[in-house]
Amino acid sequence: MKNTDFDWKPLLLVPVLALVALPLTGSVSTWLTLTVAGLAMGMIIFIIASGLTLIFGLMDVLNFGHGVFIALGAFVASSVLGLMGDWTGSGELWRNLVAVFPAMLVAMGVAGVVGLAFERFIVRPVYGQHLKQILITMGGMIIGEELIKVIWGPAQIPLPLPEALRGSLLVGDAAISKYRILAVVIGAFVFGLLAWTLGRTKIGLLIRAGVQDREMVESLGYRIGRLFVGVFVVGSALAGLGGVMWGLFQQNLIPQMGAQVNVLIFIVIIIGGLGSTAGALIGALLVGLMTNYIGFIVPTLTQFASIFLMVAVLLWRPQGVYPVANR
Repeated sequence: MKNTDFDWKPLLLVPVLALVALPLTGSVSTWLTLTVAGLAMGMIIFIIASGLTLIFGLMDVLNFGHGVFIALGAFVASSVLGLMGDWTGSGELWRNLVAVFPAMLVAMGVAGVVGLAFERFIVRPVYGQHLKQILITMGGMIIGEELIKVIWGPAQIPLPLPEALRGSLLVGDAAISKYRILAVVIGAFVFGLLAWTLGRTKIGLLIRAGVQDREMVESLGYRIGRLFVGVFVVGSALAGLGGVMWGLFQQNLIPQMGAQVNVLIFIVIIIGGLGSTAGALIGALLVGLMTNYIGFIVPTLTQFASIFLMVAVLLWRPQGVYPVANR
């Protein structure tokens, strides 16, 4: 009997897009540079979007305040890295990583704690009410941005890359940014960890069972409510991690950076299928590649590239490439 449980067709979208762009970029070296940059951008967006798609897919919560955790993570990391100037200014890669990874962990911790409070006081009163969720979480994001301005100020803050992560590696004639290689590695690790947790562990089994039949799981003695709060905290922490990586990618921070990235995040989870982690990965990679290719080939259309991509995918699959309802 033919196995139809897994749909492999969406997996072809990323390589097909890359191959279509190859003759349009003019040279293999330019294409390789743009492709790695697009994959890195896509992985960073995936890390941010994975938290939101978890929260929606498992808790049915439309959190339009997700951007505040992105900005918070980035600003917390900037403070941590500012205290470790001797390590970030070193030309040795291991010393730079010793500074960057703790900054990421602290940013995730702070974003997770704030996410816990956000769920308790803002999201919990509006469970099951999507319109109210949109309004109240957007209000929460605005308040969060103002609090960031109070703590760090309203001005733009530079967030330079550590010394050893600056510059590029040459692969033939192609220049591959060192930081973008790191971003691809971290993004792949996050996806692997999420896939393993949701698909291979008892916690993942309970979460998936709780989504299908919450009452049955609770009757077995498991506290699904607390587990779902944990999911919200993890999603917020992932947004904090993504904010650190996005800040280092842009090399500057503003309190509104989370709101600016929010548009890309929602495009990604709509392309991927609301609630799908694998779909979010494919959507993020497509958005990252499309943005870089169009930015090089037709710069004037860069702002619309992601929207064109979303429309094209939805014309093919109106519910996204991996709709949760069909899994």
